[in-house]
Amino acid sequence: MTTSGHERMSSVDTAWLRMDGPDNTMMIVGVSVTETPVRPDDFRRMIEQRLLCFTRFRRRVAADALGASWVDDDAFDLDAHLVRVVLPPPAGKDELQALVSRLASEALDPRRPIWQVHLVERYERGSAWIIRVHHCYADGIAMIRVLLSMTEQDSGPALARRPARPSPRPDVLPVLGWLQHLTMPAGDILENALAEGARLLESGVHQLFHPGRAAALAGNLGGMAGEFVRVLALPDDPVTPLRGALSGEKTVAWATPIPLHEVRTIGTTLGCSINDVLMSTAAGALGGHLREQGFDTRDLRVRASVPVNLREAEEPLSLGNKFGLVFVELALGLADPLQRLRATHEAMATLKGSLQPAASLMSLGLMGMLPAAVQAPLVETFSRKATAVVSNVPGPQAPLYMCGQRVTEMYFWVPQSGSIGLGISILSYAGQVHFGMIADRALVPSPAQVVERFPAEFEKLLLATVVGALALRKLPRSRIDTVQQKARNRPQ
Repeated sequence: MTTSGHERMSSVDTAWLRMDGPDNTMMIVGVSVTETPVRPDDFRRMIEQRLLCFTRFRRRVAADALGASWVDDDAFDLDAHLVRVVLPPPAGKDELQALVSRLASEALDPRRPIWQVHLVERYERGSAWIIRVHHCYADGIAMIRVLLSMTEQDSGPALARRPARPSPRPDVLPVLGWLQHLTMPAGDILENALAEGARLLESGVHQLFHPGRAAALAGNLGGMAGEFVRVLALPDDPVTPLRGALSGEKTVAWATPIPLHEVRTIGTTLGCSINDVLMSTAAGALGGHLREQGFDTRDLRVRASVPVNLREAEEPLSLGNKFGLVFVELALGLADPLQRLRATHEAMATLKGSLQPAASLMSLGLMGMLPAAVQAPLVETFSRKATAVVSNVPGPQAPLYMCGQRVTEMYFWVPQSGSIGLGISILSYAGQVHFGMIADRALVPSPAQVVERFPAEFEKLLLATVVGALALRKLPRSRIDTVQQKARNRPQ
């Protein structure tokens, strides 16, 4: 229910609100860099016009026994949310990473709207800004779209065009429509359920003459229940240096970007998707890091919790959380880049068309309707199934501008819940793939040493692909045609 100055929080958003703990704060953290300096007055004006136009950013959270509400902050003060900072000399990458690490470790003030932006006026030859938003406001996809609305496609004043997003599977759409109930304010769920019940009663005879529709819906709901049970039955992820007691102190780093066209070339050549290539590269970096630490990675496989967008392609921009999760197996023990890519491709293929994302969204909605004391152990149970959260977001491929200055780098980390202490960000932007890592300092004291392995692992995979392609040239034409046909027939 929404009234002037008051809006009931959805059960899914409530679940994310309650996940805050002493070791993991449920913040989305983003870092962007411009090629040339941004004027602070222009930046403030942009925040006022393009961020605060979303009513929720002027509202704070008021929790109660049944959940929470968004209420107007009558004492809203932009100066409490927009902070200008100066990096210590030489104001470079190390200094910015240190600042982001500190901010990622600090909880937002719950007495105010729980978001904050820090503008670094001088970073290298340009500027940088760090945005922190509690996950109950929006998921990563929604926040990317909000940030895009804050930028332009050229140095003029025009707003950026929103990037296209893939549509959900047609047979899942009835389930997603039903899941809309869980993303409604809690006060609206009963009212909508009663209305839905009346509609079902009214159309009961009609459904009898269309048993396929009812069967499809029942099958999808049964499939989601099955996925929930299967995930619950997964064994806890193996004990490695990447899992353990958390300190609550975050540390952040990002790598040198890699060309997206080279990623696409590898995928096309080897019959894999871009996502396969990037996930395999991340697995290679983590595996190499563990071996360097002296850890035996033979046959080691760990899982990554990967967010999956469940919004429809043409759905209007809205805040809130509407995504699911899948557990993807990463073959950290395979040092050979081609073998690891093949294993990643197979792991991803087993999840193609899975109802895991819809099942996890349903679970979050139900958790948000349960007492907070019941939710915490459930979250911990699921968090033990994975070692890392890996978000892979396809960003805009045309350069963007902030206050007239070209944006050169973008990084975005979603929070880690429960006992997970490692997050990996993969964001493609303007023809480059940007890798970033956020980790609990007790697990990875220096993530910079890990993220710099990403470009190196990618180069190994690229080299192996090129060498293999050159070797094919020495084969008879008929053999080359056979290999290429098999590659084309592989699922993308």
